[in-house]
Amino acid sequence: MNSDSSRRSPATAHDGVDGDPVVWAAVDESLREVQSMLDRNRRLIDEVNENQQTRLRHNMVKNVSLIQELNGNISKVLSLYSDLNSTFSAAFQNHHSAANVTPDKS
Repeated sequence: MNSDSSRRSPATAHDGVDGDPVVWAAVDESLREVQSMLDRNRRLIDEVNENQQTRLRHNMVKNVSLIQELNGNISKVLSLYSDLNSTFSAAFQNHHSAANVTPDKS
Protein backbone atom coordinates (compact mmCIF):
# COMPACT_ATOMS: atom_id res chain seq x y z
CA MET A 1 0.00 0.00 0.00
CA ASN A 2 1.36 3.38 -0.96
CA SER A 3 1.82 5.60 2.10
CA ASP A 4 0.63 8.61 0.09
CA SER A 5 -2.70 6.94 -0.63
CA SER A 6 -3.68 7.17 3.04
CA ARG A 7 -3.15 10.93 3.01
CA ARG A 8 -5.80 13.01 1.36
CA SER A 9 -5.19 16.43 0.00
CA PRO A 10 -7.70 19.14 0.86
CA ALA A 11 -10.66 19.34 -1.47
CA THR A 12 -10.58 22.08 -4.05
CA ALA A 13 -13.03 23.40 -6.59
CA HIS A 14 -11.22 21.24 -9.13
CA ASP A 15 -12.31 18.15 -7.18
CA GLY A 16 -15.95 18.94 -7.87
CA VAL A 17 -16.57 20.44 -4.45
CA ASP A 18 -18.69 23.58 -4.46
CA GLY A 19 -17.08 26.49 -2.80
CA ASP A 20 -16.01 30.04 -3.11
CA PRO A 21 -12.23 30.22 -3.58
CA VAL A 22 -12.15 33.50 -1.63
CA VAL A 23 -13.87 31.83 1.34
CA TRP A 24 -11.51 28.85 1.24
CA ALA A 25 -8.50 31.18 1.00
CA ALA A 26 -9.72 33.07 4.07
CA VAL A 27 -10.30 29.81 5.95
CA ASP A 28 -6.86 28.54 4.97
CA GLU A 29 -5.21 31.77 6.11
CA SER A 30 -7.11 31.73 9.41
CA LEU A 31 -6.20 28.12 10.11
CA ARG A 32 -2.54 28.82 9.35
CA GLU A 33 -2.63 31.76 11.75
CA VAL A 34 -4.31 29.62 14.43
CA GLN A 35 -1.70 26.88 14.00
CA SER A 36 1.11 29.39 14.25
CA MET A 37 -0.38 30.77 17.46
CA LEU A 38 -0.85 27.28 18.90
CA ASP A 39 2.78 26.42 18.05
CA ARG A 40 3.90 29.60 19.82
CA ASN A 41 1.78 28.69 22.82
CA ARG A 42 3.38 25.24 22.96
CA ARG A 43 6.84 26.87 23.08
CA LEU A 44 5.68 29.29 25.78
CA ILE A 45 4.27 26.44 27.90
CA ASP A 46 7.52 24.50 27.53
CA GLU A 47 9.52 27.55 28.64
CA VAL A 48 7.20 28.18 31.61
CA ASN A 49 7.58 24.54 32.67
CA GLU A 50 11.37 24.71 32.41
CA ASN A 51 11.43 27.94 34.42
CA GLN A 52 9.14 26.43 37.04
CA GLN A 53 11.44 23.44 37.48
CA THR A 54 14.47 25.65 38.19
CA ARG A 55 12.64 27.42 41.03
CA LEU A 56 14.94 30.40 40.47
CA ARG A 57 13.42 33.76 41.36
CA HIS A 58 14.23 35.48 38.06
CA ASN A 59 12.73 32.56 36.12
CA MET A 60 9.55 32.78 38.19
CA VAL A 61 9.34 36.51 37.48
CA LYS A 62 9.87 35.80 33.77
CA ASN A 63 6.99 33.31 33.88
CA VAL A 64 4.59 36.14 34.70
CA SER A 65 5.18 37.79 31.31
CA LEU A 66 5.21 34.43 29.51
CA ILE A 67 1.85 33.50 31.02
CA GLN A 68 0.45 36.93 30.13
CA GLU A 69 1.54 36.39 26.52
CA LEU A 70 0.01 32.92 26.59
CA ASN A 71 -3.30 34.34 27.84
CA GLY A 72 -3.27 36.99 25.11
CA ASN A 73 -2.57 34.35 22.49
CA ILE A 74 -5.47 32.24 23.73
CA SER A 75 -7.74 35.26 23.31
CA LYS A 76 -6.43 35.71 19.75
CA VAL A 77 -7.06 32.04 18.94
CA LEU A 78 -10.60 32.36 20.29
CA SER A 79 -11.14 35.43 18.13
CA LEU A 80 -9.76 33.66 15.05
CA TYR A 81 -12.08 30.69 15.61
CA SER A 82 -14.99 33.08 16.06
CA ASP A 83 -14.10 34.76 12.76
CA LEU A 84 -13.86 31.34 11.11
CA ASN A 85 -17.32 30.49 12.40
CA SER A 86 -18.68 33.73 10.97
CA THR A 87 -17.00 33.10 7.61
CA PHE A 88 -18.43 29.58 7.40
CA SER A 89 -21.88 30.71 8.52
CA ALA A 90 -21.99 33.51 5.95
CA ALA A 91 -20.71 31.22 3.18
CA PHE A 92 -23.27 28.56 4.09
CA GLN A 93 -26.09 31.11 4.20
CA ASN A 94 -25.05 32.53 0.82
CA HIS A 95 -24.80 29.05 -0.71
CA HIS A 96 -28.10 27.97 0.83
CA SER A 97 -29.85 31.16 -0.35
CA ALA A 98 -28.47 30.78 -3.87
CA ALA A 99 -29.59 27.14 -4.00
CA ASN A 100 -33.15 28.07 -3.02
CA VAL A 101 -33.57 30.78 -5.67
CA THR A 102 -35.96 29.67 -8.39
CA PRO A 103 -35.50 31.06 -11.88
CA ASP A 104 -37.99 33.71 -12.99
CA LYS A 105 -40.43 32.17 -15.51
CA SER A 106 -41.72 35.42 -17.00
